[in-house]
Amino acid sequence: MHPYPVMMNFCNKRWYCLALFFCWSFTASAQSTLQTPAQFLGYQLGDQFTYHSRLVEYVKYLAAQNPQKMQLQTYGHTYENRPLLLATLSSPANLQRLDEIKSNNLKNTGLLVGQPTGGKQPAIVWLSYNIHGNEAVSSEAVLQVLYDLLDPSNAQAQKWLENTVVLVDPCVNPDGRERYTQWYNRVRNQQPNASPWAWEHQEPWPGGRPNHYYFDLNRDWAWQTQVESKQRAVVYNQWMPQLHADFHEQAVDNPYYFAPSAKPYHDAITPWQREAQNFIGEYNRKYFDRNNWLYFTRENFDLFYPSYGDTWPTYQGAIAMTYEQGGSGRAGVVIQKSDGDSLTLGQRIAHHHAASLATVEAMSDKADQVVKEFKKFYADAQSRPFGTYRSYVFAMKGQEGRLRELTEYLDRQQIRYGYAGSAGTAKGFLYQTGKNETVKYAAGDLVISAYQPKSTLLNVLFEPNARLEDSVTYDITAWSLPYAYGLKGAALTSKVAMKESKPVASVANAAVPEAYAYLVKWNGVQDIKFLATLLKAKVRVRYSEVPFEQNKETFAAGSLVITRAGNESLGTRFDQLVTRAADSLGIKLATAATGFVTSGSDFGSRNIRHIKAPRVALLTGEGVSAYGFGEVWHYFEQQIGYPVTVLGADYFASVPLSEFDVLILPTGSYSRILDEKTLGKVKDWVRAGGRLIAMESAVSFLADKPDFAVKKKAAEPASSGKKEATEEDLKRYADRERESISEEVQGSVFRVTLDNTHPLAFGYGNSYAALIRTASLPQYLKDGWNVGVVKQEGPATGFVGSKVGAKLENGLVLGVQGLARGQVVYLVDNPLFRAFWQGGKLLFGNAVFMVGQ
Repeated sequence: MHPYPVMMNFCNKRWYCLALFFCWSFTASAQSTLQTPAQFLGYQLGDQFTYHSRLVEYVKYLAAQNPQKMQLQTYGHTYENRPLLLATLSSPANLQRLDEIKSNNLKNTGLLVGQPTGGKQPAIVWLSYNIHGNEAVSSEAVLQVLYDLLDPSNAQAQKWLENTVVLVDPCVNPDGRERYTQWYNRVRNQQPNASPWAWEHQEPWPGGRPNHYYFDLNRDWAWQTQVESKQRAVVYNQWMPQLHADFHEQAVDNPYYFAPSAKPYHDAITPWQREAQNFIGEYNRKYFDRNNWLYFTRENFDLFYPSYGDTWPTYQGAIAMTYEQGGSGRAGVVIQKSDGDSLTLGQRIAHHHAASLATVEAMSDKADQVVKEFKKFYADAQSRPFGTYRSYVFAMKGQEGRLRELTEYLDRQQIRYGYAGSAGTAKGFLYQTGKNETVKYAAGDLVISAYQPKSTLLNVLFEPNARLEDSVTYDITAWSLPYAYGLKGAALTSKVAMKESKPVASVANAAVPEAYAYLVKWNGVQDIKFLATLLKAKVRVRYSEVPFEQNKETFAAGSLVITRAGNESLGTRFDQLVTRAADSLGIKLATAATGFVTSGSDFGSRNIRHIKAPRVALLTGEGVSAYGFGEVWHYFEQQIGYPVTVLGADYFASVPLSEFDVLILPTGSYSRILDEKTLGKVKDWVRAGGRLIAMESAVSFLADKPDFAVKKKAAEPASSGKKEATEEDLKRYADRERESISEEVQGSVFRVTLDNTHPLAFGYGNSYAALIRTASLPQYLKDGWNVGVVKQEGPATGFVGSKVGAKLENGLVLGVQGLARGQVVYLVDNPLFRAFWQGGKLLFGNAVFMVGQ
């Protein structure tokens, strides 16, 4: 091969003609009037990347030309308003009874009442392409996949459609794909250059992988924090497919990857689902062996973390898998590999195309068994659910807001719940203590029974400890939602009698013109939204630094006090602004007829602090983690609706920081962004009254630097004497990966001890469930407030390497340092991780709105 530079007509390459699309005799008929992708687009697939708008045009064209075999729907739009499409393909006979097929499938799951009707039930196959925007080959391949499935001369494909309904999402992440495609098509050489050092192989920050808010959509299937995921889940739940395949790319030098998946498999995965991984692999091997293509299986990509495109469907009874082609955003149209050979876009398309058709063929051949086993999965879920626990109970009193957020999430997942009809006791696991004990619950507490169609998904998401059969895993190892939502409750080993539904009265707060003040307890993210709404409306809001009692009702520190005094300029609008904001968020207001309290501080005390609406700046750009930045950006814009000014790293040194009250440094690498001069400017701003919030690796960057209180833990002193060799020194090369994880923390939940008298921890009890993802914590602050610390207890759940030990014990997680008139907030743990860690969102709100006020 000739890599420097490569000039070739890809469609004339002999291997390309043999491999790409047609080597298994899928040649289109000369009489067919259906345009191929090349005919429609005006170039051969593999010559360039297709813009999303052109992809949409071709998919719409195919639907218009084949209404008897293809339906197309727009199921939503992205943040940048690009359409999200779902194509439904099947035989004309199946398409005529599509509604019946869909409802029969839901009846088989128990999600729809009634018995299936009509004829044979086909297998439902869902294929998802391009969830990572710069893994752009899959949306090129899907164009040929759709064409081949619709081509009337392709008798084999038409036979497959008699046994299947194939749902195709041609581009899950249009915003990310377009970011990548626009960049690549702009910078590529006219004749593509295979040199890995060419500009067209150096994708700039932030890359096309994530969506508009820089979220990894393939980690969001279960959490559904992003608009693409939310809208897709609605349609998925209407179909509940028997198979879901997700098409990806990996590093350039890697051969193709397909099922069976790697270990660990979660315990919830049934023997049938494990067997299906093997037969799907067999069908893929047939195609790949025929063409002498390299591939690997059973490595790297496991079935454990529940929010992937292969695990979320698996926990809902589907056969699901990830397909991985070597290439990704770095590969472009052609790139030289380390072995001297080159990898072309045409080759990558051919491989994904083959895997797609192999999957449809497998499901067609096994359709009867697939439908039978899917029905059995849901019958078992309702009569003998997976796992130890048979119900989950959460105290209603004091956490109404958090449970409202939880039930909204359960509704999206179609997980059923009810409310305890009476008080009682049962044995189970108490999340607050981490112990098995007798648990008391009260009438009206939230109850989620495991005897329901989605019980497997329920138990995976709520189980206190997920058993890890192999510690070499691809993602975090702890995610239990009661920890993520910061809830008081228990997992019980027995059923709890409950009422299926409880009328929830909508909150309607009456305006009280004679009220001295309105009071709101500070419990969750809905209270931050409420505060943000009032501050944007120029309402003056205060909070109490100390607990107080009025009208026989207690209010914890952090509770909002919205006095009429100071808001006189709003006139009668004052009551309307407060009550309407509360009503829209389901917040119940308390009213005070006086500024006098029976205990605590009166409303005129200096302990009742005025909240100045902060002018917030957020740093982004080269060196800042795109994911870390996106989590904070999304928090302000989509979760609490409060303005934030995004500052670019490339011009940050010239920004007048006096224009802002709060500066947020997401995790990232700051050595170039904050050189000595620029960091000095930041310190001067803090001393003048600014509030600096440093997150994760930004804390590490500040550690041990002059004027910053955060310090790294001292390394263990090296032994001065000679040490005899031990068995531990005799490591095997084959065990190197397993040895490396002994020094890692793979997303584990720790109970962080809190000083909840500090504003950073207002709204919390004495502890906070933090998702720790670092193998080392700083030492306690000697000059500052150690608001959240890990003591000597191990993790509540999740994997921690055997050699981490003292690096986490007695370490700082949350701290605040005073620096002259300003504050530095250290968030070693990211409370906004992937936007699903609900319990941390109030804490971050405290850092922004309450610390230093």
